[in-house]
Amino acid sequence: MTSDTQTLDIPTVSAYLADHLPGFAGPLTVTKFEQGQSNPTFLLCTPEKNYVLRRKPPGQLLKSAHAVDREYRVQKALTGSDVPVARMHLLCEDDSIIGSMFYIMDHVPGRNFNRPTLPDLTPDARGALMDEMNRVLAALHDIDINARGLSDYGPPGNYFERQIGRWTKQYRASETGTLAEMDRLIDLLHDSIPADDGQRTLVHGDYRIDNMIFAQNGTECRAVLDWELSTIGHPYADLAGVIMQWQMPPGAEGRGLAGVDRAAQGLPTDADFIANYCARRGLPGIDNFGFYLSFCFFRMGAIIQGVRKRALSGNASNPEWAMRIGEKVPLFAQHGLKALEEK
Repeated sequence: MTSDTQTLDIPTVSAYLADHLPGFAGPLTVTKFEQGQSNPTFLLCTPEKNYVLRRKPPGQLLKSAHAVDREYRVQKALTGSDVPVARMHLLCEDDSIIGSMFYIMDHVPGRNFNRPTLPDLTPDARGALMDEMNRVLAALHDIDINARGLSDYGPPGNYFERQIGRWTKQYRASETGTLAEMDRLIDLLHDSIPADDGQRTLVHGDYRIDNMIFAQNGTECRAVLDWELSTIGHPYADLAGVIMQWQMPPGAEGRGLAGVDRAAQGLPTDADFIANYCARRGLPGIDNFGFYLSFCFFRMGAIIQGVRKRALSGNASNPEWAMRIGEKVPLFAQHGLKALEEK
C-alpha cells in the first residue's frame, strides 16, 4: 500500500489487476498525468492495452469531496449514450490496496486541448470543435436520468440553494484567511437564488474544453472526463461554467478567451454559444444569466481555495501548481460580484 499522490506501487497494482481485471497482462508501466489535480490520475501501459487509474487522494479530506465512486457510476451509466465516455472496468473501494479508493477505465486515445483558443487549429476547425462541445453539452442535459438509473444521483429541491450551501461550507472548511469579496459574494448569492423552474438534469459540474478528448483527426468528441462534481441539478450551471472559463485571461493558467478576437479566430461569442445550446434543447432563451455566471465564479473560487488548503496541508497532487492557482481566489470572487451587478 502507498499513500503517495505522485507514484503508485506498481507490483501491488499489477497483482490486483491480474486478479480482478479480465484480460489484464503485464508487465505494467505507470505514468502520472499532469491533469487530474484533484483526483490523481495515472496512465497504465501494458503490451496489449492501456488503461487509466484514477484515485482519491490519501489523507484527511473534506466531506463528500473526491468521490471517485460517483465518477465511476455516472460514466458507467452513460455508456452507449450520446455523451461519449471512457469504458469503465472496475471500482476498488478497498483503501488497503493503494491507500485510497480508485477505479480503472479505458485509456481513450485522441487530442486534448488545454485552452479554448485552440492555437494549433484552423479557424474552421476551431468553430467545428466548439460546436461539438456545444452539442455534447446539450446531449448531456437531455439524458433521461430515469432510464440511465441516475434519478437518485442527486437530491431533490432547488439545486442552486443546495450548491451554494454546500460550497459555502466547503469554503469555510478550507479558509486560510478572511476574504471580504468572497464573504460579500456568498451573502449576495444567498439572497439572489431564482425560484426553482423545474429543470432537473444530469450536470457535469466542470464542463470545459480541457476535460474532453477529441478524435486524433477530426473534431468528434471521444470522451468527457473528470466527473467528480457531477450530480443531478440545473443545466444552466454547466452552460454558465463554460462562459465563466472564457472570461478568464488566455494562456496556460487562465485558459480563457478574454480579449481574444473570436471572429477572426473562428471562435463563437458567448451569446452565440448560448443561442446554439438553447436551439439544440428547444429553449426560448435564458433569463437572469448573470446569476448563473456568478454562481460558477463562486463555486470555482471555493474549489481552488480547497486546492490551496491541500497544498498547505502537504497532500496536493501538484503542490507548486496548487499554491499558484490558490492565489486566484480573490479574482474569482471579484468576477462573481461583477456578474451579479450586470445581470
